[in-house]
This record gives sequence, structure tokens and C-alpha cells, in this order.
Amino acid sequence: MAGSRASLVQRLFLVSVALFISGIAFIIAGTRAARVNAPAHTALPAAPPVATIKQIMNAIVLPNANVIYNAVGTTIDGTKVEETVPKNDKEWAAVGDSAAAIVESGNMLLVGDRFIDKREWLSYTQRFIAAGKAALAAANEKRPDGILAAGGDLNETCDACHEKYQRQ
Repeated sequence: MAGSRASLVQRLFLVSVALFISGIAFIIAGTRAARVNAPAHTALPAAPPVATIKQIMNAIVLPNANVIYNAVGTTIDGTKVEETVPKNDKEWAAVGDSAAAIVESGNMLLVGDRFIDKREWLSYTQRFIAAGKAALAAANEKRPDGILAAGGDLNETCDACHEKYQRQ
């Protein structure tokens, strides 16, 4: 009797384990089927551009580029040399915020009828975005030399683009 009872307990244990494993398999299969049969995400309609290129330049690019340009530098007045660098986390964050705004404004320059041509405009804008990303990385890493280099790249890109596409 003790042997048959142990055998029954053993069989019930095996049935319980089998049911548990089957339940997990059904859950996994159901999750996979739900992913496969799920409706595709409906894309939100793109918001139509509102600002002109000039407005983007005046309201976003210029003030934020100036933050980057002025964040790091050296001023020599006679025999006095003064180094300018962000002094604390708040100042570094402000430089990073401006760099992020530069990157996003570059993205805006590629939307709708702002996308002037697929050659130079695209190339200049990509370089502009890359300089903004470099400034953002340097700000996040608190590297003054990175800000200085990214600011130089940003300035060169802006000058080249403005030479091709006259400011209006």
C-alpha cells in the first residue's frame, strides 16, 4: 500500500510538472502569435512644417550656436590670460542642451520644402548635425577641447552653407 501510494504521488507530481510546462508553452505560443497577428502600428501623420528656414536659424540655430561658441575660449588682455570653460554641471548641461537643439534643428532643415536639394543641402545639414552631436558628446563628457573642436566644425559648416545658400 505504501508503494502504491508513493507511485500515485510520483505520477501526480509528473502530471503537475507536465501541466506546468504545457501552460508555459501555451503562454509563449500565445505571446508569439499575438506579436505576429498584432496590427501594424499606425504611423502618426507627420506634422506639417511651420517655421521657415530663416526662423529656424534665428530662433534656434543662432542662439544655441552662440552658447557653444562662447562656452570655451581664451581671452588675452595685455598680460592677463583668462580661460573660459563651463564651471559646473548646470553650465555643462546648458551647453549640452544647446548642442541637442542644434542637432534637432538640423533634422528640421530636412523636413518638407526646407529640403532644398539632395546634394549640397543634405551634405551641409549632415555635417551640421554631426558637429552638434560631437558638441553634445563633449558636453556630456565635460571635455572643453571637444566643445572647441565641435564649435569650429559647426562654424565651418555654417559658413560653407551660407556661402552656397545666401542668407535672406
